[in-house]
Amino acid sequence: MKLDDILIQLGEFGLYQKYLYSMICWTSVYCGIYALMSVIFLNTPDHRCKIPGLQNDTYGIYNAYHENLVNNYIPPPSDDATDDYDRCHLYSFDYNDVMFDNSGRPINASLVECTDWVYSDSVFKETFTSKFNIVCGEKHLTSFIKSLFFAGKLVGAIVFGNLSDAFGRKTAFYIALVSMFGLTFGMSWSSSYIVFGVILTAIGATTQGVFPVGFVLGVELVGPSKRQYAGIVIDFFFSLGLMFLAGVSYFARHWFYISIICSAPAALFILYWWLIPESPRWLISKQKYEEANTVLQKAAKINKVVIEKNLFEKEIENRKTEPVGRIWQLFSTWVMLLRTLVIMFNWCIVSMMYYGLSLNAGNLGGDFYLNMFLSGLVEIPANAMALLLVDRIGRQKVYCLSMLLGGCACASTIIPILIDEIENQAIITALAMIGKFGATAAFSTIYFFSAELFPTVVRNAGMGASSCAGRIGGIVAPYIADSVRGMVGKVFPLGIFGLLAITAGLSSLYLPETLNKPLPETIEDGKRFGKCKIPGLENDTYDIQNANHQDLVNSYIPPPSGDGTHEYDQCHLYSIDYNDVKFDNSSRPIYASLFNIVCSDTHLIPLVKSLYIVGKFIGAVLFGNLSDAIGRKTTYCVALMSMFGLTFVMSWSSSYIMYAVILTAVGAVAQGIIPVGMVLSKMSSEIL
Repeated sequence: MKLDDILIQLGEFGLYQKYLYSMICWTSVYCGIYALMSVIFLNTPDHRCKIPGLQNDTYGIYNAYHENLVNNYIPPPSDDATDDYDRCHLYSFDYNDVMFDNSGRPINASLVECTDWVYSDSVFKETFTSKFNIVCGEKHLTSFIKSLFFAGKLVGAIVFGNLSDAFGRKTAFYIALVSMFGLTFGMSWSSSYIVFGVILTAIGATTQGVFPVGFVLGVELVGPSKRQYAGIVIDFFFSLGLMFLAGVSYFARHWFYISIICSAPAALFILYWWLIPESPRWLISKQKYEEANTVLQKAAKINKVVIEKNLFEKEIENRKTEPVGRIWQLFSTWVMLLRTLVIMFNWCIVSMMYYGLSLNAGNLGGDFYLNMFLSGLVEIPANAMALLLVDRIGRQKVYCLSMLLGGCACASTIIPILIDEIENQAIITALAMIGKFGATAAFSTIYFFSAELFPTVVRNAGMGASSCAGRIGGIVAPYIADSVRGMVGKVFPLGIFGLLAITAGLSSLYLPETLNKPLPETIEDGKRFGKCKIPGLENDTYDIQNANHQDLVNSYIPPPSGDGTHEYDQCHLYSIDYNDVKFDNSSRPIYASLFNIVCSDTHLIPLVKSLYIVGKFIGAVLFGNLSDAIGRKTTYCVALMSMFGLTFVMSWSSSYIMYAVILTAVGAVAQGIIPVGMVLSKMSSEIL
């Protein structure tokens, strides 16, 4: 008997499943807390050099004498008007041989790099960054350490994925959970940024054994009609973790106490070994039928349902060797290659966008804690929207619209920042939260959308590869979020996330819809999935090959219903059962239902034409700020080389989706060539 049939008898989401699933969900809160803990611990407060010889120096000015000393020793900000002082340099002078200007600053004093700093306590009393002075010459280490968390997730995805398949979901989940508790609790006593970085990497790895493996463990005991809800509801608890972190940080305001408060309750998870059973689906896959039967009998008892005492008597006698998939089969044909690359690209971008916006929440301006809390709160309606719409309008549309919404919101944030950041703070925050809304809904959707696209024989391999691609996006996200300071630093990340999200959203239109369709089982099913052709006819062509082909076309393809200029209906297919169908004189089925295949996409033709202009709009903002941040020459060369590569590759566009994406990018880079090139040439003429 198949497990899904047993679960239907058992109760698809009975009391036992609810108990188990709720326990798994609480561990998701724990993962949510530590997913963004680095934003708190590695926050860099406003700072300046400590005045030599002044033991009680503070960042805030406490009297006129202190203000005079600050003016004597601390230079004004040189590269960022939003700073109060130069963060990294100190005037070096001799009081016996120096003159001061009207502001109290020394004339012709030399600048030296300082080795001791004072920090503002307006947001945090102390962070890990301020305790160990990871600033100025070492400030790049904060982005590096943040990225180590996602590097750990990449390693953990491989290690715990294989561990759960080899030794069981429960074993892998418990090892990860206990390890995560020990690491997060021990992190509070990190003695250096090297120790902190190593522990954070290990925590990132263990989260991949807690959240994904726990997710599988909880969902595998839920009936088939409830799995989709179980797959998204767990994300709500992850969002609660983000909001809990913002609340604890607001009241504690010290990285050590925040760490203790957030990690200590996880000691209760040690009891899970005795409270959570092994997944019966995994036990069946390993032919441990007696253990699986024990778990299911216990579930039936708690659910107050009567089922057979020995559920798997016939399974031992009729063992079948299931086909084994290999990861290389994901790239074995053009169809599978392009589909896999599009899925992996979207995993990378949606992960980069989600974590990048989360990490960038503190850089938006306004109240740090409110931004962090809103960043978690907005995920609740986002997950709810995904839950309500994926079964109504389809996975592809929900994912694509979510990415486009998030991307456009991020790109639009640039405008109010450039006009007046302080005056438009509410608008900036609202647009950033809409961007996070879109990223969250997309992330929730792509999990099961991609799982449904991969054929069964390579589904685990495909999801593993996609998860690794997502981790790469997470590794890159901190560098984008922390890339530049000041005004450009607030514009640049949002512009990058917006452009990439729009590109990824459009590329997802290449993927076929999976709603209400039988999922592909074999590689051959995967190649045919989503294609409009006669079912089961591998070598189908538009032109009629022979009389037998003509009969098959008449059996499955309706006559034209529109303007009469086409030989066949371009949008529909007859849904027939040869055992229970009658045909008319033209071999067409009588009273057969029509199945809509495509053709709702004709509106995309004018859309594709307009995307070049959309690209120019994005490029005008992006490359303008990029040229200010990294230089005219660098920006011009990057745009020029990108233009060559894009226009050359455009000749091999394999679909209108690919063509649309490339055309949008061409429009964007054009704004990095003509305007930036004009500025560069004008500067050159002025020099000459």
